[in-house]
Amino acid sequence: MDFTTISLLVLCLVIALGFEFVNGFHDTANAVATVIYTRSLKPTVAVLWSGMVNFLGVISVLGAGAGVAFKIVGLIPTDMLVGASGAMGIWMLLSILITAVLWNLATWFVGLPASSSHTLIGSITGVGITWGILAHKDVNLEKFYDTLKGLAVAPLIGFCVAALIFLGMKLLIKRPELFQSPENMDDHAPPPWPVRLLLIGTCTGVSYAHGSNDGQKGIGLMMLVLIALMPNQFTVSPNFNAEKIASTLSVVQQVETLVERPELAKDEKAAEADKRLHKIQELLTNRTTLTELPLASQAELRKEVLKAASALKKVAKTKGLSTDDKELLDKGQKEIKATVEFVTPWVTVAVAIALGIGTMFGWKRIVVTVGEKIGKAHLNYGQGAAAELTAMLTIMAADRLATPVSTTHILSSGIAGTMVANRSGIQAKTIRNILIAWVLTLPVTMLISGVLFWLTAGRYIH
Repeated sequence: MDFTTISLLVLCLVIALGFEFVNGFHDTANAVATVIYTRSLKPTVAVLWSGMVNFLGVISVLGAGAGVAFKIVGLIPTDMLVGASGAMGIWMLLSILITAVLWNLATWFVGLPASSSHTLIGSITGVGITWGILAHKDVNLEKFYDTLKGLAVAPLIGFCVAALIFLGMKLLIKRPELFQSPENMDDHAPPPWPVRLLLIGTCTGVSYAHGSNDGQKGIGLMMLVLIALMPNQFTVSPNFNAEKIASTLSVVQQVETLVERPELAKDEKAAEADKRLHKIQELLTNRTTLTELPLASQAELRKEVLKAASALKKVAKTKGLSTDDKELLDKGQKEIKATVEFVTPWVTVAVAIALGIGTMFGWKRIVVTVGEKIGKAHLNYGQGAAAELTAMLTIMAADRLATPVSTTHILSSGIAGTMVANRSGIQAKTIRNILIAWVLTLPVTMLISGVLFWLTAGRYIH
C-alpha cells in the first residue's frame, strides 16, 4: 500500500470510529435518560457508569460471535465488496461514513431521538443500489428487507410490552412513590433507595445491551473498511488452519449429501446450494490455510460462501425436513460462514472505547426529550423502569437473532406505551417529530449516500 492509500485507510477508520462515538452520545442518552431525569444518579456518575457498561457490552462480542456486525457487512452487494479496490472502494466507504455521521449529528442537534441503526443501514443501502445502477447489475435487496423487519417490529414490541410491564407493576407493587414524577418530589431529593436500585439496574441493562448490539454495527462498519481496502488480510479468515479446514470440508460433504437427496435435488435453492458447496469444496481442498489462496480465489470463496449460506437458509424452510436435517443445514451455514466472517480483536476494542467515550457526551438534549416531551405528564419512576426493562430484553433477544435494532426507537416507543397505559396522554408534536425522523432517515440517507457515491465513484465503474 502506498502512502496515499494508507492515509485514506486511516481516515476511513477514524471516521468509522467517529460514527460509533456519535452513536454513543446520540443513542446511549436513552439509557441514562431515566436515571438522570429522576435524579437516581448524578449526570456525571450516570454517563461514566453507562459508558463503562457500554464498553463491556461491546467487549462481550469477542466471545459470543458478531452476527449483527455481519448483517451490516452483508448489506453491501457481495460483487461490489470483493471488487471495491482502489479509488472506488475509498469513495464507497467515504460516502457511507460521511452520510451516517452527518445525519446522526443533525438529528442530535435538534434533540430528536432518531436511530443510528436506520442511519447506517440507509447509508450502506443507498451506495449499494447506486452501484447496481451504475454497474448495470441487479442488487438483491433481500437482506435489506430482512433487516428492516427487525427495525420496524421492535418499536411496536417496545410500545406494547412496556405498557404491559407498567400495568403489571401498578397491579403488583404497592409502593405509591414508584409512580410519582420527579417534579412532585423535593427538587434535590432522589427517589427512595428501592426505586433508585431498580432504575440503576435497568439503566445498566440497557447500556450493556446497547453496547452488544449497536457496538456490532460499528464493528461491521470497521470490517467493511478493512475488507475493501486491505483485501489480502481481511477477505477470508486468517485463523483457519489445516484442522479447521478439514472440519469445514467434512460438514460441507454432509450438507452436500443432504441437498442431493432425490426429494430435494429438484428444488431450485437446493440445486443452487449444491453448486456453491461444490465450488467451496474445490477451493478448500488441499489447503493448510485460507490466506495461501490467491486474492482472486479469496474473493471467489467469499462470494460462494455467502451465496451458499443464503441458499441453505432457504432450503431449511422446506416442508418435511426433520429436526436433524434442519440442524445440519444450520451447522453448515455457520461452518462455511466462519471462513469469511471474523472480527479482529483490536477492532472490537477500538469500537468499545469509541462507544464508551461517546456515551459521556451530549446526553442532555435527548434526556429532556425522553423525560418531558413524549408524554403530557413528566416521566415517573415506574414508567422509566418499565421502558428500560423492555428495551434491555428486546435488544438482548435481537442479539440472539443476529438482528440490528434501534435502542432509540424501542425506548421512545416504550415510554409512549407507558404514558398510554397510565392515561397520561402523549405529546402529538414530539411523537410526530420522532415518526418523521423514523420515516425520513432511511430514504434521506439512501439518497445522500447514493448521490455522494455517484458523484465521486461513478467514473470508476464500467
